Amino acid sequence: MKKIFLLAVLASGLSFGQTKKVVSSDVQWWGYKIAKTESSSHYGTVKVKSGEMMMKGNQLVGGTFVLDMNSINATDLSGEYQQKLNGHLKNGDFFEVEKYPVATFKITGVKKNNDKVYNSLVTGNLTVKGKTNTISFPAKITYANGTVSLASNKFSIDRQKFDVSYKSAMQDVLVKDDMDLQVKVTAK
Repeated sequence: MKKIFLLAVLASGLSFGQTKKVVSSDVQWWGYKIAKTESSSHYGTVKVKSGEMMMKGNQLVGGTFVLDMNSINATDLSGEYQQKLNGHLKNGDFFEVEKYPVATFKITGVKKNNDKVYNSLVTGNLTVKGKTNTISFPAKITYANGTVSLASNKFSIDRQKFDVSYKSAMQDVLVKDDMDLQVKVTAK
């Protein structure tokens, strides 16, 4: 009887999937002034606080990532200018991290993509500042030796859909609505 129960537990784990915990991550962001060029942009990082990826066999089928918005950091600047921009991004002008300390992304679907490098199209719900919108992006997904890796191509989101806007109307006109992200996560 114990053997039958153990086999049933193992079989259900294979049919419903395995959860892998995120062990490393690298999330890059780019924000642009009205002219979307390298010289009119700022860029930086934000840390993944926690996350997991759901596997069914060797296929990624779901996952959830929590971003620590207090960790948002402009890496294109240093010293006083970096501190000012970081504070500006964290305050009420943009991300309001005191009120919204985390952002989340929940994978709702993964499809095959015909790109040779970015073999999958990942779709999910991104929640920033309490606003949730569906986004999709191309990603290279690999699974080997119990480790799954997801590396996205650079993709754009509309910050206005998440109420991430410069609270001064005149200043917001000078900032592009599109911001770019690039995500790399590994889970075991």
